[in-house]
Amino acid sequence: MTTQSNQLASFDQRDKEWYIDKAIQIIVFMSGISAILFVVGIFAFVTMEGFGFLLKDFSISEFLLSPWWEPTDEDEPTYGILALVAGTASVTGLAMLVAVPFSLGAAIYIGEFASGKKREYLKILIELLAAIPSVVWGFIGLTIMNPLIIAVFDVPVGLNVLNAGIILGLMAAPIMTSIAEDALKAVPDRYREAAEALGATRWQVIYKTVLPAAKNGLLGAVLLGVGRGFGETMAVLMATGHAINIPGSVFDPVRALTATIAAELGETAVGSTHYEALFTIGIFLFLITFIINLTADLIVRGIRKQ
Repeated sequence: MTTQSNQLASFDQRDKEWYIDKAIQIIVFMSGISAILFVVGIFAFVTMEGFGFLLKDFSISEFLLSPWWEPTDEDEPTYGILALVAGTASVTGLAMLVAVPFSLGAAIYIGEFASGKKREYLKILIELLAAIPSVVWGFIGLTIMNPLIIAVFDVPVGLNVLNAGIILGLMAAPIMTSIAEDALKAVPDRYREAAEALGATRWQVIYKTVLPAAKNGLLGAVLLGVGRGFGETMAVLMATGHAINIPGSVFDPVRALTATIAAELGETAVGSTHYEALFTIGIFLFLITFIINLTADLIVRGIRKQ
């Protein structure tokens, strides 16, 4: 009886573990599928709301090439996003000029020079920087960078491309640093050892061996930073000056695509042409960020296969 009882208890325990294992598998599977469904659902919603604008007297050449965004004009409203695209691209481009040197330098130091607790502390600090809300960065641009730019460069307004580019660069640098550090860490140690065996110095090992081997991962980090810049809203809204303008210099105020949606959507009648045009901008942004992120993912996958 005792042997049979032990066997039954063993079978019950195995059945219980099997059911628990299956339940965890189902939960993990549903979590992964839900992420995909959420993205598809968001894209479907945005497309449905903006599709009406595409079916009307829509001219893709006017929409993409006209610099005039005047949807509230009573006589002849215009829906050109060229100035908005130029503003977004100029801020993002300047942000990358700020973020790439900082992020790559930090990644090289953390991955190749720092060790032990110093490395862990630096990684924690970088993650804390990434956790700062965008509205806080926007507040910094509005209250600190604005008067600083006015005083240093003697310009009438400090809310411009330079302000937003610096703020956005500091926002994008943490995630770029983390991905770049992972790319450097993925380079096999035998590459470093072989270079050192040939008499290369520490910097020569990094410059001529580690960086070329990790170039695809580093490029993927930069592209993800570009996607981060294109998708940012609140900080750009607060730091650019929010003026519809094709910038001629870094001291010109501009307006970004995301900031336009955030500023105008709440005051637009649902179902109006203006409302649908804003969602069409959302479709355009979704496609741009999707292409950037897909390109970065393909590049990172390519370096892994190599």
